[in-house]
Amino acid sequence: MSITKLAPVSKSILLEPVSWLTFDQLLKDLGEKRGIRLAYCQGALEIMTPLGEHEHNNRFLERLIYAAVDILNLEIKSLGSLTLKLDRLEKGIEPDSCFYLQNDSVVRHKRDIDLNVDPPPDLVIEIDITSGSLDKLPIYGALGVPEIWRYDGRILQAYWRNEAQQTYQISEQSLALHPLKVKDLATFLRQSLQDGETATIRKFRQWLIEQLGE
Repeated sequence: MSITKLAPVSKSILLEPVSWLTFDQLLKDLGEKRGIRLAYCQGALEIMTPLGEHEHNNRFLERLIYAAVDILNLEIKSLGSLTLKLDRLEKGIEPDSCFYLQNDSVVRHKRDIDLNVDPPPDLVIEIDITSGSLDKLPIYGALGVPEIWRYDGRILQAYWRNEAQQTYQISEQSLALHPLKVKDLATFLRQSLQDGETATIRKFRQWLIEQLGE
C-alpha cells in the first residue's frame, strides 16, 4: 500500500491500492463514533477529518433544511454521515449529512439502512471548502443518490442525478425541497457568522414564507 497524496490543509489522505474487504473491515473496526469520514472507489480510499469551518457550514445547512421542511410541511428522516455502500459495486462513502424526504415513509421505521434493499437518501450534503482527493460524484451516482448539495465556502449548488447516465447536472432549484433555490442559502450561511445562528434562522423562515407567497 502506498500513500499517494497527503493534504494537511484539507486534512485528507488518499491511500491506494486498498481492497474492498479492507475498507469494509475498517468500517467495522472504527465503528460509528469517530471524527473521520471515509470514501472508497475502485481501490482508492480517502480518509478525511472535517475542519471547524467545514462543520459549521454543514450543521447550519442542516438547520436551514429543518426550517424549510417545517415551512413546506414535509416529513424528514435525517441520518447524518451515514455510511452509504454497495458491496456489489465496491463503492462506499460517508456524506457530511444525508436525508430522506420523498422516501421518508419507506425507511421511517428503520434504525439501520442497507442500500442492498433500501433506497438511497434523497438528499446529501457535501462541504468542499478544500478540494478532496477523490471525485465523489461518481460514487453517489453509482449508489443512486438523486440530489447533492455541494458548498465550497462561497457558492452552494444543487446537483440532480441523470438516471440513465448516472451523472449529475447542476440545477438552481432543489429536487427534494422544491421550489427552494439552493444558491440563495449561501447568503444565510454567511449571515449566520455576523448575526448569529438563531437570528439568521428567524430571517430565513420569514424570507422563505415571503418567497412562497409570491
